[in-house]
Amino acid sequence: MSGAPALRAEGIGVRFGGVRALDDVGITLCAGEVRGLIGPNGAGKTTLFDVLSGIRRPDAGSVRLDGVDVTRHSPVRRARHGMRRTFQRQQLFGQLTVADNLLVAQEWRGGGGGLAADLLALPARRSYERARRERAGKVLADFGLDGRGDAAAGTLPVGRARMAELARAVADPPRVLLLDEPASGTTDDERRRLASAVRRLAEDEGCAVLLVEHDVAFVMELCSRVLVLDLGRVLAEGTPAEVRADRRVRDAYLGSAPG
Repeated sequence: MSGAPALRAEGIGVRFGGVRALDDVGITLCAGEVRGLIGPNGAGKTTLFDVLSGIRRPDAGSVRLDGVDVTRHSPVRRARHGMRRTFQRQQLFGQLTVADNLLVAQEWRGGGGGLAADLLALPARRSYERARRERAGKVLADFGLDGRGDAAAGTLPVGRARMAELARAVADPPRVLLLDEPASGTTDDERRRLASAVRRLAEDEGCAVLLVEHDVAFVMELCSRVLVLDLGRVLAEGTPAEVRADRRVRDAYLGSAPG
C-alpha cells in the first residue's frame, strides 16, 4: 500500500545547448511504492535520475523530498534526507570486503541522522557495532550474499557485484531509492531475489523505489505503476496493463504487439 508522497518532481526541464533533454516532466513517488521508468535510448531517463539525485540542476521545475524543496541541494544533502541511488556502472569499493562496503554505508552520516546516529546514542560502542553488523548481515541475506561477506568486493562476478552494490545502497535504510538498471548482468535467480528484496524494502520499510530497467518484463512484474519517457517528454503513465495496451508506447518502445 502506497503512503504519503516521498518524492515529487514537477515541470522538470533540461536543455543541452539547443537540445531539449527533458520537457515539463513530472513524477510523484509515494512511500511503499515501486514505480518503473522506461523508454527508448535517449528518452531522458538518466537525465531525470541525475536531476532527482542532485547531480544535475534542472533549467526549470522543482524536486521535493518529503515536502522539502531540494531542487538546489547537492547529492550529499539529498542523501541526508534519505535518498540513495545506484548507477549503470558499478561503484563498489573493490578492495574492501563485501561486508565492509555495507558497514561503510552505515557510517558515512556520522552524527547527522539515520541508523548510525540512533545507534551512537547507545552507551557502548560494542552495542553500536553489533547492531551495524546485524543490519549488514540481514541485508546480505536478503540479496543472496550470506557467506560472501568476507570476499573482496572486486573479486565478485558481475551479477554478485550488482547485488552487493544494491545491498550497500540499502544498508542504511533509505527513504527514496533510485535504481538504474539493477538487473543488468544478473541471472534469472538473482533477478528473482532482487525483486523480492525490493518488494520487502517497499512493503516492510516504507521505502519509495524508482526503477529504470530495459528488462520490460522485470519492470512490469515488479512495479505497480510505470512512467514512459520518449524524446524527453512523458509519453504515458499507468499500471503495467495500461502501459502495455497503449498504442503510443508500443509504437515508440515495446513493439507492435501488446503483452
